[in-house]
Amino acid sequence: MRLITMTLPVLVVMLVLTGLVDQGEGTMCASTFFSSIVQLIPCRAAVVPFSPIPPSETCCNALKALGQPCLCVLVNGPPISGVDRTMAVQLPEKCTVNFEPCTL
Repeated sequence: MRLITMTLPVLVVMLVLTGLVDQGEGTMCASTFFSSIVQLIPCRAAVVPFSPIPPSETCCNALKALGQPCLCVLVNGPPISGVDRTMAVQLPEKCTVNFEPCTL
Protein backbone atom coordinates (compact mmCIF):
# COMPACT_ATOMS: atom_id res chain seq x y z
CA MET A 1 0.00 0.00 0.00
CA ARG A 2 2.83 2.39 0.87
CA LEU A 3 4.40 1.78 -2.57
CA ILE A 4 1.14 2.78 -4.28
CA THR A 5 0.82 6.01 -2.29
CA MET A 6 4.42 6.92 -3.15
CA THR A 7 4.16 5.95 -6.83
CA LEU A 8 0.79 7.51 -7.67
CA PRO A 9 1.86 11.17 -7.29
CA VAL A 10 4.94 10.54 -9.44
CA LEU A 11 2.80 9.00 -12.17
CA VAL A 12 0.36 11.93 -12.08
CA VAL A 13 3.21 14.45 -12.41
CA MET A 14 4.68 12.48 -15.32
CA LEU A 15 1.33 12.43 -17.12
CA VAL A 16 0.84 16.17 -16.64
CA LEU A 17 4.35 16.95 -17.89
CA THR A 18 3.86 14.70 -20.90
CA GLY A 19 0.65 16.54 -21.76
CA LEU A 20 2.35 19.94 -21.45
CA VAL A 21 5.46 19.04 -23.41
CA ASP A 22 4.17 16.94 -26.30
CA GLN A 23 2.36 19.63 -28.29
CA GLY A 24 4.44 19.87 -31.49
CA GLU A 25 4.51 17.51 -34.42
CA GLY A 26 7.06 15.10 -33.00
CA THR A 27 8.97 17.99 -31.41
CA MET A 28 9.01 18.73 -27.73
CA CYS A 29 9.25 21.97 -25.82
CA ALA A 30 12.59 22.08 -24.01
CA SER A 31 11.48 24.93 -21.71
CA THR A 32 9.28 24.86 -18.66
CA PHE A 33 5.93 26.62 -18.75
CA PHE A 34 7.24 29.41 -16.52
CA SER A 35 10.47 29.95 -18.47
CA SER A 36 8.47 30.08 -21.72
CA ILE A 37 6.30 32.84 -20.25
CA VAL A 38 9.39 34.75 -19.12
CA GLN A 39 10.98 34.41 -22.55
CA LEU A 40 7.92 35.98 -24.19
CA ILE A 41 7.71 39.01 -21.86
CA PRO A 42 8.71 41.28 -24.78
CA CYS A 43 5.44 40.21 -26.46
CA ARG A 44 3.22 41.30 -23.57
CA ALA A 45 2.00 44.53 -25.22
CA ALA A 46 1.01 42.64 -28.37
CA VAL A 47 -1.12 39.99 -26.63
CA VAL A 48 -3.05 42.10 -24.13
CA PRO A 49 -6.79 41.84 -24.92
CA PHE A 50 -7.87 44.37 -27.58
CA SER A 51 -4.29 45.62 -28.10
CA PRO A 52 -3.66 47.43 -31.39
CA ILE A 53 0.11 47.23 -30.79
CA PRO A 54 1.94 44.96 -33.24
CA PRO A 55 4.68 42.66 -31.92
CA SER A 56 8.09 44.32 -31.69
CA GLU A 57 11.23 42.99 -33.30
CA THR A 58 12.38 41.90 -29.83
CA CYS A 59 9.11 39.99 -29.40
CA CYS A 60 9.48 38.27 -32.77
CA ASN A 61 13.07 37.29 -32.02
CA ALA A 62 11.97 35.85 -28.65
CA LEU A 63 9.17 33.94 -30.38
CA LYS A 64 11.58 32.46 -32.94
CA ALA A 65 13.97 31.44 -30.16
CA LEU A 66 11.15 29.89 -28.14
CA GLY A 67 9.78 27.78 -31.00
CA GLN A 68 6.38 26.48 -32.02
CA PRO A 69 6.08 23.58 -29.55
CA CYS A 70 6.61 25.90 -26.56
CA LEU A 71 4.20 28.51 -27.93
CA CYS A 72 1.56 25.78 -28.24
CA VAL A 73 2.25 24.67 -24.66
CA LEU A 74 1.60 28.25 -23.52
CA VAL A 75 -1.60 28.82 -25.49
CA ASN A 76 -3.00 25.43 -24.48
CA GLY A 77 -1.83 25.61 -20.87
CA PRO A 78 -3.42 27.24 -17.86
CA PRO A 79 -4.86 30.74 -18.33
CA ILE A 80 -2.31 33.56 -18.18
CA SER A 81 -3.64 36.76 -16.66
CA GLY A 82 -3.81 39.62 -19.16
CA VAL A 83 -3.04 37.46 -22.21
CA ASP A 84 -5.51 36.95 -25.05
CA ARG A 85 -4.85 33.42 -26.33
CA THR A 86 -6.21 34.23 -29.79
CA MET A 87 -3.76 37.11 -30.11
CA ALA A 88 -0.93 34.88 -28.85
CA VAL A 89 -1.74 32.29 -31.53
CA GLN A 90 -1.52 35.06 -34.16
CA LEU A 91 2.03 36.05 -33.13
CA PRO A 92 3.80 33.74 -35.63
CA GLU A 93 1.81 35.22 -38.53
CA LYS A 94 2.38 38.80 -37.35
CA CYS A 95 6.10 38.08 -36.91
CA THR A 96 6.28 36.23 -40.25
CA VAL A 97 7.55 33.11 -38.50
CA ASN A 98 6.85 29.87 -40.32
CA PHE A 99 5.28 27.84 -37.46
CA GLU A 100 2.65 25.16 -37.77
CA PRO A 101 -0.57 26.51 -36.23
CA CYS A 102 -1.40 25.65 -32.62
CA THR A 103 -4.82 24.18 -32.02
CA LEU A 104 -6.80 25.75 -29.20
